[in-house]
Amino acid sequence: MSEASVSETICVGTIAGAFGVNGEVRLKSFTAEPEALAEYAPLTTEDGSRSFEVQITRSVKGGFAARLSGVRSKEEADALRGTGLYAPRDRLPTLPDDEFYHTDLIGLAVFDTGGAELGRVKAVLNHGATDLLELTAPGQSKTVLLPFTREAVPTVDLASGRIVADPPEGLLE
Repeated sequence: MSEASVSETICVGTIAGAFGVNGEVRLKSFTAEPEALAEYAPLTTEDGSRSFEVQITRSVKGGFAARLSGVRSKEEADALRGTGLYAPRDRLPTLPDDEFYHTDLIGLAVFDTGGAELGRVKAVLNHGATDLLELTAPGQSKTVLLPFTREAVPTVDLASGRIVADPPEGLLE
């Protein structure tokens, strides 16, 4: 692995399992330009223990078929199912001011427009229409899903580690 530590890496995709019987894998890309995933190679596992060169062979439903260096059989490809693929942050494009890497939002404190703490970002989810911020509220075991839209989340201040949210009426009651 390069000098970048694991904390300076961004998850750019995941291995969804084997594709065919010759060691190809099915990849899901989390990059803005899905096919750019291979340009950020070599990609590593989350702990940095394995590194892969990536050659996308074709588009398939929900992702790409690809060859990963060192993966030669269907069994090896299947064993990697669910493995996240990470690239050093400095290899990725700089984002515009209104876009964020999900990893940068995890753990940020979320406040309402009056300054009261609503919780912390536990995860960033996407089930189709829009991203959702999963918040853990102080003193509560259940989480709340906040739409990550400009209306519901007008301010993300990475420098001060806080988000200002204006949740839809009734969401946090």
